[in-house]
Amino acid sequence: MDYEDIIKKLPYTQPFLFVDELLEVSEKGCTGTYTYRANEFFYKGHFKDNPITPGVILTETMAQIGLVCLGVYLLKEELLKGGMPQIALSSNHMDFYLPVYPEEKVTVISEKEYFRFNKLKCHIKMLNSNQELVCKGVISGMIITK
Repeated sequence: MDYEDIIKKLPYTQPFLFVDELLEVSEKGCTGTYTYRANEFFYKGHFKDNPITPGVILTETMAQIGLVCLGVYLLKEELLKGGMPQIALSSNHMDFYLPVYPEEKVTVISEKEYFRFNKLKCHIKMLNSNQELVCKGVISGMIITK
């Protein structure tokens, strides 16, 4: 399963897909990127005359790249047999440090803490194009194939 196959298996589509490319995926973690386009639906009202990417969208981007893409990779044997991933976020804790503006490209890096009994827990951070820490946290979820 190559990186494009992983993205195709994600249970998201536009306008709620926040993965442009995967740079690295292994048993230990995942790295990928996303650029927030100026016409994203959430910029219209957040904030008036000064659009900033909402924290919930930053968290979702981190979950999609750092948790779900990694989960798809870890379940690749089952998915190659025709299964589809089913994901449920179970918890997250985030700390935010810098804003992200329209047209910014971010890199998400996750490190797997554990994957057992279909629960995946990762330490995830997001960097801007200057390699500055935007936010970091821990995200957990249940991942199965159906």
